[in-house]
Order: sequence, then C-alpha cells, then structure tokens
Amino acid sequence: MSAPDPIQAIDRLIHEPGRLAILTVLSSVKSADFTFLQQVTGLTKGNLSSHLARLEDSGLLEIDKRFVHKKPRTSASLTALGRKRVKEHWVQLEALKALSGEHID
Repeated sequence: MSAPDPIQAIDRLIHEPGRLAILTVLSSVKSADFTFLQQVTGLTKGNLSSHLARLEDSGLLEIDKRFVHKKPRTSASLTALGRKRVKEHWVQLEALKALSGEHID
C-alpha cells in the first residue's frame, strides 16, 4: 500500500485563492471588517460574502454584524479551529516544498 499523495491531501476549502487570502489576513489580526477585507483581497462584494459564508459554515471564522452610527458593519475573525487549520495548511505547504527538493528559507 502506497503513501497518500501529499498534494491530494491539501485542504481545498482553505487552499482556494480567495479563501486563502481571507484566512491569511485574518490570521494576522484579531478581526477585520468587510471593507478592509475587500480592499486587501481584491474580491468583489458578492465573492467576498460568498467566501465568508462558506468559511463561517465550516466553523473556521465568526461573522459579527452590527450597526455603528446607523451604518451596518460586518467583521470577521478566525475561530480557534480556523487558526488551527490555517496553521496546519501552511505546515503542509512547507512539507510539500521540502519534498520538491527546495530549501526552506
């Protein structure tokens, strides 16, 4: 029996470019509002909303919707599970890089 292909083991939920961008930003801050996430990721409002909903449904982040000065404000933050899964994803990518023979800096 052969070992599983490490590329097939990549978490597709996290590895999708838009979601990976969102999760990377959120891994470096306590929380971020929708407008900031849209600016930094370059995603459209609809695309960002869709990705946030998928990540929330998966338990990787929490969405907080409230009104500030009578204006809606949506912010997102990683859950403990989200932080764990993002960290595991980066470890997995580093392992793939090592398998390819490249030196990790």
